[in-house]
Amino acid sequence: MEGKIIRGIAGFYYVYTDGMGVFECKAKGIFRNNNEKPLVGDNVSLDILDKEQMAGNIIKILPRKNSLIRPAVANTDQAVIIFAASYPEPDLNLLDRFLLMMSMQEIPVSVCFNKADDAGETFLSQLAGSYKNSGCRVFLTSAVTGRGIKEFKESLSGKTTVLAGPSGVGKSSVINQLFPEASMAVGDISSKIKRGKHTTRHSELFGLGGGTYIMDTPGFTSLRLPDARKEEIREYYPEFQDYAGCCRFKGCVHINEPGCAVKEAAAKGKIPESRYNNYKQFYEEIRQIRKY
Repeated sequence: MEGKIIRGIAGFYYVYTDGMGVFECKAKGIFRNNNEKPLVGDNVSLDILDKEQMAGNIIKILPRKNSLIRPAVANTDQAVIIFAASYPEPDLNLLDRFLLMMSMQEIPVSVCFNKADDAGETFLSQLAGSYKNSGCRVFLTSAVTGRGIKEFKESLSGKTTVLAGPSGVGKSSVINQLFPEASMAVGDISSKIKRGKHTTRHSELFGLGGGTYIMDTPGFTSLRLPDARKEEIREYYPEFQDYAGCCRFKGCVHINEPGCAVKEAAAKGKIPESRYNNYKQFYEEIRQIRKY
């Protein structure tokens, strides 16, 4: 039988099977021997050990479309990072780290600034404007007033989407607004592990019909930059592409070179200051890591 892992905790994997429900499974030892670990979102083959108790063993991980390390999930079509537009104040450095990480894995990204009801329109416009040329879609939402929820929900339809973001930004509230049925989707799992279902401690997948899945992930406050050469990361800034070939020197990395069109555009406000400053910081971080 085949199914999809919707949650993993304490060595148990909860596998959703079409028409039969959720099985509580252990992974065979062969995975440890091969240094392989099942991930939320994996399609797997399983042996049923006890049909009445809904217990089984995962015996094979089916081929993955992709996999992420942080958050640790597999087979996603797109990623959405959720930040608060008001409190806590959005950490744009953390946001840009996430965008870089997803871009390097060729996973489309959207940004959702929640709690829009608590922020001024001028600030919201500036915030959205900073990312209008970043290659990602931007949504301004409010779980309180419902602002932007309809458009945001439409962007998730028919796709498997990983939702990520820091703690306290209202991620769970947005999910409940998008899909009221999501809070019920893990009721049988919650009763087994005796934990509340509204605090995300582990990555969790909800099937919502029509080929729509959302992966809720634990909140995070930091992200390590992906393994890359420092010269590579300029390629993942769509804002820079308008100035490709315009710099004085071929191979310009847009840091200290004279006659750099990207630096000039940033100085004139054509490239958002925060985006360019974060790029410079990431470049230096990677340079220092690879130096040692």
